[in-house]
Amino acid sequence: MDDVIIIGGSFAGLAAALQLGRARRKVTVLDTGLQRNRFAGRSHGLLGHDHKPPQEILTEARQQLARYPTIRLVNARADSVSGAIDDFSVLTGAGETLKARRLILSYGVADQMPEVPGFAESWGSSIVPCPYCDGFEFAGQHWGLIWSGPQSHNYVRLFLGWTDRLTVFADIHDIPSNIRADLARRNIPLFDGRIIEITRNEGHVSTIKLDTEANVTVDILFAHPRNKPSASLHEALRLATIDTPAGIAIKVDERRETSMPGIYAAGDLANPGMPSVTTALWQGAMAGISAQQSMLV
Repeated sequence: MDDVIIIGGSFAGLAAALQLGRARRKVTVLDTGLQRNRFAGRSHGLLGHDHKPPQEILTEARQQLARYPTIRLVNARADSVSGAIDDFSVLTGAGETLKARRLILSYGVADQMPEVPGFAESWGSSIVPCPYCDGFEFAGQHWGLIWSGPQSHNYVRLFLGWTDRLTVFADIHDIPSNIRADLARRNIPLFDGRIIEITRNEGHVSTIKLDTEANVTVDILFAHPRNKPSASLHEALRLATIDTPAGIAIKVDERRETSMPGIYAAGDLANPGMPSVTTALWQGAMAGISAQQSMLV
């Protein structure tokens, strides 16, 4: 029996494994290799790894974990979870049944691409979600923002720290008059109409085509599509969740423990705020440390 099974081996899961391996706990990490930021060319804002490809960072992390004999990395999907604290069972896609005293869920989320031609093909390159991840490289250039709800007004104010050239696309949203007035006061153009196509040009430049026959070209386009957990294990376990503007997040306490004793969660799956590699790492580390300390006798 393992001490801990970690379901999801991206940044949060590997950070948890590192803490547990250093505590000499027996750990199995299950991962399918489909981390959320695999579409990004570079990862930014991570101290010591700034401007590196995310896959390169993960490869180096797995190599570092190889020095810990109690950590096992397995390329497999977790199909189901059952049991309770000190006696969890995980059935993998390969038909193997694994046992553990604790579980850490870090299988992340998947972004739900709108059915707009060109959107999915541009995601992670010319269409991005996070100014902290990509804003510096495009500071002072022409930014576009696809409105996604009330939270977008805060993004407008946030973006102005990087650029004074911002265009907002209402898409299918009805933007209230007071927000329209604020955008006008800030000299921020607002285009109504539905986006019917996005064309990626040279570099990160995108042309947004609207059903009003208007075409607008920006240097970088920001969007915040809804996401959903990459697996449904938390539903089968009946874990408490939080409904956020972006999607569902697993509810955790300050130790990263979920509503079910012995199960912890970390990374985008349990982050109702602004996700990033940095937050995934500290949440994963905390989940690993908390799981370790919960097994003390």
